[in-house]
Amino acid sequence: MDLLFGWIAQYGYGALFVALMLGIVGVPVPDETLLLFAGYLAFKQKLAILPTVVAAFLGSVCGITLSYGLGRTVGTYLFRTLGHLIGVDAGKLEEVRAWYLRRGKYALLVGYFVPGVRHLTAVVAGSSKLSPAVFALFAYSGGLLWSVSFLAAGYLLGEEWSRFSTVIHRWLVMVGAVSLAGLAVWFLFMRNRRKDER
Repeated sequence: MDLLFGWIAQYGYGALFVALMLGIVGVPVPDETLLLFAGYLAFKQKLAILPTVVAAFLGSVCGITLSYGLGRTVGTYLFRTLGHLIGVDAGKLEEVRAWYLRRGKYALLVGYFVPGVRHLTAVVAGSSKLSPAVFALFAYSGGLLWSVSFLAAGYLLGEEWSRFSTVIHRWLVMVGAVSLAGLAVWFLFMRNRRKDER
């Protein structure tokens, strides 16, 4: 973690962009903590606010776009070739696509705020062939909201940013675990219901 902080303190906007892009793709990077730290650096006037927001936003949207592209290419292939092992066939992929068009696109908007979930939403969106325009509208709006929220928190917390960072991270991990558990229960429930209907 200290290495990442030093990297961002030394290389600034470019380092923030790369770290967030990799973090959104799934590399274990403490995304929210980095945003809080970047907000703190803006508070200390070591980074300018507007370029920091731009770097964070572009890093997050590049990462989620890459995940979407992977889902649209590799994810679809994996579901078609290995989906039978986890009970996913072409019909279920179509159901996921229909759900994404109705409600799932909102997961792209709020998924950034839930560790673990944000790494999956774009891959699932790509695998379900959600249109690039709908994906961009919701994912990029979520990326902007997420980036600005944590940068602003780091800026407003000032010298207290590191103390609150631990608390914020703990709560987000708990929310992520509950959300993933809820999704797993929902998936099992729907699968059992379909078996009963047959």
